[in-house]
Amino acid sequence: MFIGRKEEQNILLKALESKKAEMIAIVGRRRVGKTFLVNSVYEKHIVFKQTGVRHASPEQQLRTFRNTLQLLSGKEVEQPKDWLDAFFQLRLHLKPLLKKDRKAVLFFDELSWLADPASGFLDFLGHFWNDWAEQQNLVIVLCGSVSSWIIKKVINDKGGLHNRVTKYIHLKPFTLAETETYLTSRHINFPRYDITQLYMVMGGIPLYLEAVVPEESVIQNVDRICFGENELLKNEFSRLYEELFDDSPYPFEILRTLSQNSKGLSRTEIIANGKVPNGGSVTRILEDLVQSDFIMAYQPFGKKKKGKLYRLTNEYSLFYLQFIEPNASGETKTWQQLSQTQAFKIWCGYAFEGICMKHVPQIKQALGVGGVYTTSFSFLKKATEEEKGLQIDMIMERADRVIHLFEIKFYNSEFTLTKDYAERLRQRLWAFMRLSKTKKRVTTTMITPFGIKHNMHSLGLVEHSLVLDELFAPEKKY
Repeated sequence: MFIGRKEEQNILLKALESKKAEMIAIVGRRRVGKTFLVNSVYEKHIVFKQTGVRHASPEQQLRTFRNTLQLLSGKEVEQPKDWLDAFFQLRLHLKPLLKKDRKAVLFFDELSWLADPASGFLDFLGHFWNDWAEQQNLVIVLCGSVSSWIIKKVINDKGGLHNRVTKYIHLKPFTLAETETYLTSRHINFPRYDITQLYMVMGGIPLYLEAVVPEESVIQNVDRICFGENELLKNEFSRLYEELFDDSPYPFEILRTLSQNSKGLSRTEIIANGKVPNGGSVTRILEDLVQSDFIMAYQPFGKKKKGKLYRLTNEYSLFYLQFIEPNASGETKTWQQLSQTQAFKIWCGYAFEGICMKHVPQIKQALGVGGVYTTSFSFLKKATEEEKGLQIDMIMERADRVIHLFEIKFYNSEFTLTKDYAERLRQRLWAFMRLSKTKKRVTTTMITPFGIKHNMHSLGLVEHSLVLDELFAPEKKY
């Protein structure tokens, strides 16, 4: 059963129906299901596929090309001297296979490993496209996990591939709704509160969710998958980033720094707190982490260009740094014990905020403003000697002159506003209006798993109360 990915499937299918040749670039973090998507949709159309080999030399990549072509043709194929020869051999192989009424698909996976700069792969791919493939009934799919590399080297290429990509897919992890559908398809029927806790640990990564079994509770599943010896997520962290950044220690330091702060950090703060050298490499690493969906970059409210903040939003990385790494030698039932600690409660709050930030379309639908243009921000005003500081992690500004200040709490029952809590929310609302100098209408919106218990303290203060079910709603297109 193919779960979700309807928009992405539609893009791929339309390329098959197109009257012209198509070049499709697909990016997304490792384990998100890019290869599975292409293989599933194009299974009967792929006539050639090559996957790049990490750390292989250009000569070794050419040998894998020759071996693949030889297996497909059933004939002896001469070893190509370079990619100019290789693409010519591919052209000869494809000629008798091409049909006017049926598109053929060429699939190059793990492109950044395949296209070593010294090999000339991209230059000769550009020549292959411009000189011949563009006039054929073909779809060429270029896929890779180093998103920023593909964006820079392929999509924004100034050479032979300039403006040649006709369709672009950035494959994201499953939403909460897609995660629920996937689990249900495997007869795993957890309540949505439990699914959300699972999502806080694994995010919407299909490969990670494959390890979940129905006969165990969420706590038991997390214990086994994350803390068991030789289990999938016990040592996934280093593999995940080493494949993107090779031997550089700085991405790990940046991630650790972000994991230790409940608010977004600026580039300057990351350098200072993480003790990483100031330079262009930091900017590049941050860009790579953003493009690969490991961290989020956003502007603070009222700042249009400068002051960009970064926040760790990859659920597994946050969980690993908070719990798996410090308890690497833990006994069985590690998570059962850790889930009773104060650190667990703090992590729940931060992780649930991150989930809400990823489900803004569902939040807009629940508020009845799905078709209204919005921008999401944070707000941070540092304290001075004269006045207190103010931090609001999530704000949504609507084009119809309304601003939502979100208060997000992960609670296992209805949330009750006490007199003191309500007063803090009022003070926050007034402080934001004063410090931001906004002339727009400002409202307080709460997001909790089971809603709030309306009482005299919430009356006239909380205008909207959203619940977990609304985050699980399928996204609508407006």
